[in-house]
Amino acid sequence: MNNKTEAEVRIASSDVRQDLPFFTDTLGFRLEKIFPADDPSVAVLSGHGVRLRIEKGAMEPPGTLRILTEDPATFAAGKTELTAPNGMRIEIAQLRPPLQIPVTEHAFLVRRLQDQAPWVIGRAGMQYRDLIPSRLGGSIIASHIRIPDGGPVPDMVHYHTIGFQLIYCYKGWVDLVYEDQGPEFRLHAGDCVIQPPEIRHRVLYASDNIEVIEIGVPAEHITTIDHEMELPNDTINRDRKFQGQNFVHHKQAEANRAPFRIPGFTHRDTGINTGTNGLASVQVTKFESGIPPTTSHGGDILFTFVMEGSMTLRGAGQPAVELSPGDAFVIPPKMATRYSDCSADLELLEVALPGQFETTIEPSSD
Repeated sequence: MNNKTEAEVRIASSDVRQDLPFFTDTLGFRLEKIFPADDPSVAVLSGHGVRLRIEKGAMEPPGTLRILTEDPATFAAGKTELTAPNGMRIEIAQLRPPLQIPVTEHAFLVRRLQDQAPWVIGRAGMQYRDLIPSRLGGSIIASHIRIPDGGPVPDMVHYHTIGFQLIYCYKGWVDLVYEDQGPEFRLHAGDCVIQPPEIRHRVLYASDNIEVIEIGVPAEHITTIDHEMELPNDTINRDRKFQGQNFVHHKQAEANRAPFRIPGFTHRDTGINTGTNGLASVQVTKFESGIPPTTSHGGDILFTFVMEGSMTLRGAGQPAVELSPGDAFVIPPKMATRYSDCSADLELLEVALPGQFETTIEPSSD
């Protein structure tokens, strides 16, 4: 036997008959119940995905009701803020507001693991460490994420309203599944994926001490749970574009190396520049030999995470900083910098927006 349930949000009223026309005529709610008939003290209404109980003499404060609609200009005579007779504040907003990426606030930033920035508990019990505290004005977020104890991850099918998102497996492995991309697969250390805007996905299972680097543009974006879709789904369409981007699964084992933009290094390209139509590039670089020159770049955002080895970062007008695994830095455009004292095992993860930009060899500042 099914036990049917309903939920109501109670709001106070001094005169139910006075409140009803506002909620039904102005806001478009539908009257479901009202009693007693001769002098109504309770009215139950439904609409816009919510059920309201207007009750005379209730003690709750008025509160705020937000109504999201695709076209606010045609709702409630185009008003975006109203006040009900009972004092409740009404906000009218867009159901699907356009994604806005803030203008980058450029800065030279270094985040070192030894500085012991706090790990905080985030979604699905995962631990997060912020790699760009300023978020460059809200244009980007970079997180070092770990799950100390492996096993099933309490995740749900969800998607992100976002411009660009990277998941790079730094240590361990994790099992993932994505919309229209076939059965679940394992992301090994050194592999990465981009999650195009609004692709449904789910984290299934993780190894002990899994660590990933996650990049999101912009910094603040909405995660929406999809309660209807089950993954894996029946469709396989690996060429599908999600708002102009392809899903990319880069596998370290299948990658080739080539000279990097900075002499003395090689890199393996992840294919993300192509997959995002030039929005972003992700490259894994290794130091090979020699003395890297001083360079500057003409991009917008250039983020780097030290995965292995050590180096000294020298930026114009900045004190030299010794870096080791777990450290991260951001270099603003046109700033002369040099990677010096590079260890033989130095390996870096570089994320750039846009994906193609000019690198200039500068005179050494030493």
